[in-house]
Amino acid sequence: MLTFVCRRLLSTIPVMLFIALFVFSLLYLAPGDPAALIAGDQASQTEIDAIRVTLGLDQPFYIRFVGWLGHALRGDLGISIFSQLPVTTLIGQRLEPTLSLMLLTVIISVCIAVPMGVLAAANQGRWIDRAVMAIAVFGFSVPVFVVGYLLSWVFAIRLNLLPVQGYTPLAEGFAPFLANLILPAIALSCVYIALIARITRTSMIDVLSQDYIRTARAKGLGQGPVLFIHALKNASVPIVTVIGIGIALLIGGAVVTETVFAIPGVGRLVVDAILRRDYPVIQGVVLLFSVAYVLINLAIDLLYTVLDPRVRY
Repeated sequence: MLTFVCRRLLSTIPVMLFIALFVFSLLYLAPGDPAALIAGDQASQTEIDAIRVTLGLDQPFYIRFVGWLGHALRGDLGISIFSQLPVTTLIGQRLEPTLSLMLLTVIISVCIAVPMGVLAAANQGRWIDRAVMAIAVFGFSVPVFVVGYLLSWVFAIRLNLLPVQGYTPLAEGFAPFLANLILPAIALSCVYIALIARITRTSMIDVLSQDYIRTARAKGLGQGPVLFIHALKNASVPIVTVIGIGIALLIGGAVVTETVFAIPGVGRLVVDAILRRDYPVIQGVVLLFSVAYVLINLAIDLLYTVLDPRVRY
């Protein structure tokens, strides 16, 4: 086990280097001259050249990449071009809303999707199965921003039950914190619920056809213990896998959801940075999410051995 963990950690190094190289190359792949953008329309060529020298843009690519990578390894992601604040400070200020939104989305998705998938598998071919699959198709088909605007119109504007937008930190009370996040989390979880429910149904159908399930039923076990104790545990590896893969969907969906509900999270920070071409902020956020995604998938690989003792590394 320890050997596997060390091997996986070492295997992430080239992946992270490739990600770092790609993230740094965004500055060169994107159209436009950052120095000219910062200088403004009225700047002379001399002023643009001076800004280019200040930012180090006159140096070769590999020298700038090595220097940027060295600073990133020490936790220094650079300075924002427009706010002149450290990128780590900007990300830290926006991290709580985004993490809260993603965590609440995962909780809602797992609590709804897994029972849906189990019920669909237990009632394969019946109306419950068809209803769950119809909900899954609906969740895949409708964009997140459409669901978000629909929920806002119903629960915030028409019924006046929840705030239409904004964010309240957890330190100011759990009730207002949850009231601001529940609609964005539900909107963001639609696709995630559809994905997890379909995988849970498929995995459970395969497990329910095994001999040990028939043996458990022959011993007189009820439907609930058979489904949620004996079958679900052995069907959980693909479910956990898709939950980890779906984190990437949450990261992309969080950008849209935070924009719709005016949540001051990392997604809004990225959108503002892209509109302003604030490359250090874009590079820092993309690198941070990439590292988080790699580490989450590593944790899921390790979780396989806990869920299924037959898995050995």
